[in-house]
Amino acid sequence: MEPARTTYTSIAQPGVLETNKVLKNTYLLLAATLLFSAFTAGIAMFTNMPPLNPFIVLAGYFGLLFATMKTRNSAMGLLFVFALTGFMGLTLGPIINLYLTMLPNGNQVVMTALGTTGAVFVGLSAYAIKSKRDFSFMGGFLFVGILGAFILGIVALLFNMPTLSLAVSGMFVLAMGGLILYQTSEIVRGGETNYIMATVTLYVSIYNLFTSLLHLLGVFSDE
Repeated sequence: MEPARTTYTSIAQPGVLETNKVLKNTYLLLAATLLFSAFTAGIAMFTNMPPLNPFIVLAGYFGLLFATMKTRNSAMGLLFVFALTGFMGLTLGPIINLYLTMLPNGNQVVMTALGTTGAVFVGLSAYAIKSKRDFSFMGGFLFVGILGAFILGIVALLFNMPTLSLAVSGMFVLAMGGLILYQTSEIVRGGETNYIMATVTLYVSIYNLFTSLLHLLGVFSDE
């Protein structure tokens, strides 16, 4: 029995080490991209950069996302990750400025959204890592839900439907929470082995969670 156990351990150990390596690299890169995104957002806020056209934002986002996916197995992938997150930071700066200037309690709304986003991310990530539960079953539901919310968001934008836009923000809050659980579980269980794509998924989850909470809190606290 002892040789069999030794053989099993020698086989399992590399998989565990590889998973830990992916998890470590993902969180290190995520921290770096969040800091860089905050830096570009700060530049946009300091220069009072006007909000970009939503369709320009979508074109830039999907273009840089596609480039990141194509280069995810090379050093160029890191360059495009920072290009993507830096660009998203630039788009975030004018949004934050808008809340700070248009709402009397804008500072409180922004800080509450930021704090809630951080708490949700840390809490869900810790749960997925500690429990090691398999959340892969959520993949299909998340894809359909995010796609549906995205389409409804475009409709709300084109036809100026504030109520629908509010509902979309609520859908995104739920979907992004699920995506954090799903992606973290995939890393822990070895389903995701590319830390660049894992970072992008978690970054997008955090970005959308923050902006959706900002929208919801801004509406409900608007005097």
